[in-house]
Amino acid sequence: MSASAIEVPWPHADPPALTPGPEQTELRAAIRGLLAKHSGIEQVRTVISTDLGYSPQLWRTLVGDMSVTTLAVPEDRGGLGYGMVELGIALEECGRALACEPVYTSAVLGVHALLSADPGQDADLLAGVLDGSLLATVSALSATTDHVHAESTPTGWLLHGTATHLVSGGNADVAVVSAQCPDGRRLFATQPDAQLARTERRVLDPTRRRADLTFDRCPAIALTDVDATEATAARLGELATLALACENTGIVDRLLEMTVDYARTRHQFGRPIGSFQAVKHRLADLLVTLERARSASRYAAAIYAQDPGSASLAVAVAGAVCTDAAVHAAAEAIQLHGGVGFTWEHPAHSYFRRAMGNEALQGDSRAHRARIATLIGI
Repeated sequence: MSASAIEVPWPHADPPALTPGPEQTELRAAIRGLLAKHSGIEQVRTVISTDLGYSPQLWRTLVGDMSVTTLAVPEDRGGLGYGMVELGIALEECGRALACEPVYTSAVLGVHALLSADPGQDADLLAGVLDGSLLATVSALSATTDHVHAESTPTGWLLHGTATHLVSGGNADVAVVSAQCPDGRRLFATQPDAQLARTERRVLDPTRRRADLTFDRCPAIALTDVDATEATAARLGELATLALACENTGIVDRLLEMTVDYARTRHQFGRPIGSFQAVKHRLADLLVTLERARSASRYAAAIYAQDPGSASLAVAVAGAVCTDAAVHAAAEAIQLHGGVGFTWEHPAHSYFRRAMGNEALQGDSRAHRARIATLIGI
């Protein structure tokens, strides 16, 4: 075993709570009910054609009534003091409803990127993102996507260069990127202004837009020092993987439900197609796929909530399992719906696009399995 290998983080002396409690069950029911009312497939297709690409009214409700931005934030930083288990529930339900609102982008990554700064250093930005008045986006935080340099001046830091593929980058109020400084790389937060140009990208998944940002002496706040940048970027990368694993679990859940309903009502040869053995077996396989995804993502969320530092392996497993599950479930849903499933107008294709877009954001299952191999020292 190599020196970089880590020990499997379970069982613990105090095992994580893996069974949802009453509060978590109520939270799931509340978010599902809200999204069922305001984020049906036709509503999703309507809002993605607007300038923002999401519903400001639904976003305000998710922030104000469901507290998606503050669920996993410590109380001393303005949050409710819960963790990734509760935030994972919100992400599952957003994936299930194919919600376009920036929960993953701003409520998860944006908030936690800003929390990496010392208390008070970015108080105004953090407060704005927590109350939903500001929308944050975070780059991949690597030298591959962030071709940005930072210049220190008597009045503060200035950014030059381009960061690519930022989710919701076209309308974000706060952008978090990595930049090369004279003494190494740091993470910076900036509010786009006249010194920044945005270029929208053409994307496979229209429910999750991306853009490139070009900085020209754009004022910024340093969130990390040079020594902490690599660890902070790695932690945010794991958080992104976990968030998408939870979302992919919700996608599989809805696709299975949708396909079972169709198999019950679609008749061939005088019988529901769900009564045919071949269809039964494929639906049973999808149920197994869903349970694998649930187990992986919820276990990883529980471990992360207990100790983020010991969650790397669980998160990598969840990334691999849930990415495969979402892509497989979308392909099966399209096929099992027959001719209508192969039309672009069918909802299964929108879920397929989201699953493929998620895969592009954080890597396919092969990349996650390579991470697993590294973690266990193979």
